[in-house]
Amino acid sequence: MTLNLIIAFIGIALMVGLSGTGSVYGLTICGNAAIGSLKKRPDAMGTYILLSALPSTQGIYGFVGFIMVENYLTPEMTMLQAAAILGGGIALGLVGLLSAIRQGQVCANGIAATGAGHNVTGGTMIMAAFPEFYAILALLVIILMRSLMGAPVL
Repeated sequence: MTLNLIIAFIGIALMVGLSGTGSVYGLTICGNAAIGSLKKRPDAMGTYILLSALPSTQGIYGFVGFIMVENYLTPEMTMLQAAAILGGGIALGLVGLLSAIRQGQVCANGIAATGAGHNVTGGTMIMAAFPEFYAILALLVIILMRSLMGAPVL
């Protein structure tokens, strides 16, 4: 295995691992809030599920990022390609990690407010879209980076 492949695999591990970890934390934060709110308003379960699911997308973005770069993973890959995958992996991994956690906190507050009888589902979804936007931008970096890396060596 070449050094370039090792570098690229580290980038992929960070991309998928950190963004997935962020989703796990965000989903857990929401799940805890949903369980507490179910005691007060069990009829709002659909809203709790909707808001609880939002932080899962960052983990999906990490996986999509991997799919976007997997064709470059050959023993002939260049150092530029490996470095781009490492850099993109760090960027998407960290942004995915932090945005999923913070999005989970926003959604958990919306779940708690819904449990208290307030109609805040729409506003919560709008506020939760803000941290999500930066995860989408980080995935976009991976997509755009491919044009700078040149064609994969097959």
